[in-house]
Amino acid sequence: MTEFTHVRLDGKKYTEEEIKKIIKEQNVRFIKLQFVDINGQVKNMSIPSEHIDKALNNEIMLDGSSIKGFRSIETSDMFFHPDINSFQILPWRGESGVNSARLICDIYNADGTPFEGCPRCNLKRVMQEAEKLGFSMNIGPEAEFFLFSKDKDGNVTTNTQDSAGYYDVGPEDLGEDVRSDIVLTLQEMGFDIEASHHEVADGQHEIDFRYADILTAADNVTTFRIAVKAIAAKHNLHATFMPKPIYGINGSGMHCNVSLFKDGKNAFYDEKAEYQLSETAKYAIGGMLKHVKSITAITNPVVNSYKRLVPGYEAPVYLAWSLANRSALLRVPAKRGVSTRVELRSPDPACNPYLAFAAILETCLDGIRNKIDPPAPVESNIYKLTSKERKKQRIDSLPGSLAEALDYLDKSLVAKAALGEHISKEFMTAKKKEWDSFRTYVSQWELDKYLERY
Repeated sequence: MTEFTHVRLDGKKYTEEEIKKIIKEQNVRFIKLQFVDINGQVKNMSIPSEHIDKALNNEIMLDGSSIKGFRSIETSDMFFHPDINSFQILPWRGESGVNSARLICDIYNADGTPFEGCPRCNLKRVMQEAEKLGFSMNIGPEAEFFLFSKDKDGNVTTNTQDSAGYYDVGPEDLGEDVRSDIVLTLQEMGFDIEASHHEVADGQHEIDFRYADILTAADNVTTFRIAVKAIAAKHNLHATFMPKPIYGINGSGMHCNVSLFKDGKNAFYDEKAEYQLSETAKYAIGGMLKHVKSITAITNPVVNSYKRLVPGYEAPVYLAWSLANRSALLRVPAKRGVSTRVELRSPDPACNPYLAFAAILETCLDGIRNKIDPPAPVESNIYKLTSKERKKQRIDSLPGSLAEALDYLDKSLVAKAALGEHISKEFMTAKKKEWDSFRTYVSQWELDKYLERY
């Protein structure tokens, strides 16, 4: 691991001259121009550092027709527009042992306009809608992940390296050293790490980093997933953010702590209001509860997501809000003042954070615009209520499959507004294909169940 760090923690932007000076001083040989496709998968083009001027002048092109959900072959010329404040030297070296740096990029059309299919550009568009109402959003994500062993040939298994439980310590928690290395790497990259611990399931872990503005938070989640996988690989382990890799134990979520700010103050806090929650907070809660079924395909985007969203494994599936009750979909943690926030507990770490955060913001804005009052909070354990009791209290539940979630998305103007026309169309097409592939696949479970019986 390198011993240098170059991260702007003071909120100021890098200058181009500062970047070029760092590249020279630290002998950076390659620059990775990073972006994500509609699935949130990180893509990059690596250029020799001698061409940094071309990158900073937005002159590096890419073929958009080769990227999932981007352009057709007839209109495929696109350009990288690096966010120069995202410049970082990567704290791990590849097999070549040379230093590399990255720049997170927006993707632009050939005519110089932001590409409507770029998830990062799309999030900026929704942020501009919020700014017109005077709001900005902060999000603190809590992404869980599993660490799995590899076999003697280097193939990934679903064997965990430990059988520890929630908050356990060594020697049961064999992941302590890996987590420590991940935390140190993230700190070197400028993350403010608040906590790390073993999660409930065997081989499951969580590392919590400080909240940030919604764009930085999405960048951070993307960087976090890359860093976790890179450090795990150095320990001959595989890190996965798959929502439910093992049947019968808890899956991995990505709880999102959400707050809106206006004029530099937390717009969710009102010292004199009921629960010290402002009308803005209540309308935002109302908006999230009203539209969460419509954005679930975005926050929980894969077939496997719905193996996690079932009762009995601490996954929130019931549409209610609470001040403390962790069985509710939305929870308001006890802290008030500048820390007042609402925790949305359904998203999972397989989501595209740029799209998921845009969707969450859009539901809050719709709640505020239309003054959507939430129902009364539910403080009882919803998991223990019968279906009849839930129906009496009008407690609905999340979609039970990707197909059902896509149906809700397809009928929702709010969800489509969060994605924009281009991404909505491409996302629906890709996800319907995914569901159809799953629906028609003959699984081992079916062979075990039916092959000899019939």
